[in-house]
Amino acid sequence: MFSKNDTDLEKIGAVITTREIQQQPVLWQEVWSDFQKNEEKINDFLDEIIRKVNGPVRVLFVGAGSSAYVGDTIVPYLQLNGDRNNFRFEAIDTTKIVSTPFDYLEKNTPTLLVSFARSGNSPESVATVNLAEKIIQNLWQLTISCAPEGQLAKHAENDSNNLVLLQPVRSNDKGFAMTGSFSCMMLTALLVFDVQHTKQQKDNYVNEISKMGSEVFKREQEIQAIVNTDFNRIIYLGSGGLTGLTREAQLKVLELTAGQKETMFDSSMGFHHGPKSFVNNKALVFDFISNNNYTRHYDIDILQEIQNDQIAPVVWGIGVSSQKNFSGEGFTFKNGTDQIPDGYMALPDVVFAQTFALMTSLKVGNTPDTPSATGTVNRVVKGVTIHKLN
Repeated sequence: MFSKNDTDLEKIGAVITTREIQQQPVLWQEVWSDFQKNEEKINDFLDEIIRKVNGPVRVLFVGAGSSAYVGDTIVPYLQLNGDRNNFRFEAIDTTKIVSTPFDYLEKNTPTLLVSFARSGNSPESVATVNLAEKIIQNLWQLTISCAPEGQLAKHAENDSNNLVLLQPVRSNDKGFAMTGSFSCMMLTALLVFDVQHTKQQKDNYVNEISKMGSEVFKREQEIQAIVNTDFNRIIYLGSGGLTGLTREAQLKVLELTAGQKETMFDSSMGFHHGPKSFVNNKALVFDFISNNNYTRHYDIDILQEIQNDQIAPVVWGIGVSSQKNFSGEGFTFKNGTDQIPDGYMALPDVVFAQTFALMTSLKVGNTPDTPSATGTVNRVVKGVTIHKLN
């Protein structure tokens, strides 16, 4: 896929999505550069909130669809590596907030609303901001978006309580599925709120994950070989923040195949129970293996268990080599080390998942750039009615 020229990719309706997946390692370097340019402004903004609030500020990461899964992926990591003395991190889908705002928005709790938005025009995202501004008394906002002309970015103009962090121009995906927008927004949030690692460490992490992301493209034939097998179900597993990433991984398959392949996601531990019933003789099982030495045992345990069941034809671990490794097959990054925290490891992991979904889309005869032939699912959601809150 990634070695094809644009003309060939256009013929199969995949040029936009392929190139947007392929450019991510370069975009991550841009994100890192932009963060360094804005670091003083970001720190001043957060320090001002801390100065004005007596006690921890509630940080709500919000978004819809893939944008929501950014928060799901990073919150467990920030519980350990964020500033827990001053911030309390949560991830809530805007779709939940809009329909039941008083279940999630706390009037008297100082809140920093962090909106993830590719276009900034999704009705739920815009409505969530409006509801938060109406309900929460002490509210600050951080708008992480890929579109300077989007409603959320425009809404933040001239508002000193709303800091906008625009992502690299090319991260505003033109394809149907979010790829670079997802990973760039996730990396930005990690760089902003990760206080446990120095600038030098963060620089090393970005360089390492960029190499690993590029490695996926060089080894695409290994992924294609799995796509060529006979399967009808895909299962993604992981632990901690990588459990959140499983939601995005399975969504990419659903979106790009227009639902022609069944998918499931779960935590490595959770899958031992009823969800394991989903495994059949045409199921592919992938587990994003944690780099935490303790957690890693549980990821490998479930892979070993499923492999020993001898039902699923493909059981793969996705990750790097460490002291304890899965005895079966998988995609082991040759350029990575187990010293990379899971929050950052999620980026090359998702490139693997995006590539698998892209190839699977073509396998089922779909066009990845425009996968919804019926037009019932759109790049920016349509047909959502936002009702007035009295």
